[in-house]
Amino acid sequence: MRTTDLSVAAVDDLTLRGYEWLPDAGDPKGVVLIAHGMAEHCLRYERLATALTGAGYAVYAYDHRGHGRTATENPGQMLGHFADSDGWRLVLSDLHTMREHVAREHPGRPLFLLGHSMGSFIVRAYLQRHGADLAGVVLSGTAGDPGPLRLGGLAVAKAEARLRGRRTLSPTLDKLTFGAYNKPFTENGTARTDFEWLSRDPVEVDKYVADPWCGFVCTTQFYGDLFAGLATIHDPKRVATVPKDVPLLLIAGSADPVGDEWKGVLRAKRQFQAAGVRDVRSQLYRDARHEVFNETCRDEVTTDVIAWLDEHLAPAPTNA
Repeated sequence: MRTTDLSVAAVDDLTLRGYEWLPDAGDPKGVVLIAHGMAEHCLRYERLATALTGAGYAVYAYDHRGHGRTATENPGQMLGHFADSDGWRLVLSDLHTMREHVAREHPGRPLFLLGHSMGSFIVRAYLQRHGADLAGVVLSGTAGDPGPLRLGGLAVAKAEARLRGRRTLSPTLDKLTFGAYNKPFTENGTARTDFEWLSRDPVEVDKYVADPWCGFVCTTQFYGDLFAGLATIHDPKRVATVPKDVPLLLIAGSADPVGDEWKGVLRAKRQFQAAGVRDVRSQLYRDARHEVFNETCRDEVTTDVIAWLDEHLAPAPTNA
């Protein structure tokens, strides 16, 4: 696998940092653009990229604003903060910027998006605006509408931003969002770490805990942006704008609390189907937790994803 450090200018002159991973030889048969989750960074997908490039795909991944190197290598940026205002729109714009970059690098190649967790939410919102001409989309660890949690979280985020400032970290919202996730994995009221809900593999969990770019608390404004963005992806009128011919694959673990132990994933699937999207598939991994690409069954997951990508390879439209 050939690895290249990536720097791409966003619309507001922020530099998006990431990686380009290419097969060792030959032209790629397709391209996968990865949108990572909340409080993590794109280098965590290097193992997946190794498998994808081995299967003949070019892989691109970048750190969202407020995450990884995009946060730490841009003046005025900080971990856990999209922007002082309009952060959700900027994050969607960043994904479009990366898509255009990838399309220029690999004209005519089928392009797939892969979003995990928060990245899946970003991709779902993006599909409502720019879903045309994609070869397919993989949504990992996605969820249905949290309803009262979303509405309550947005109210708290707005109140905290007014009282404490937009760039203030919010342990309250962090606990509101993630506090219950670890409870199913405790014994006698205690857990080995606060992140057992991520994976059954203790090595992977420990790597996450030790990573300074993972598991951080986000700002009041970040949560306001996120909860407002979640409202758009669950709005039936907006979901109806998703192109009907874009293939979708939803993957999740049956013990993933983000997806409400699969029930939320099925709600998302049914919403796409109700909107008329014709090719919507789902794959459940029994007993797996949130990060299926870092789970004990990760090889099975990766094999399934590659098989799905191969099945949906087709020449990109000439106007892509």
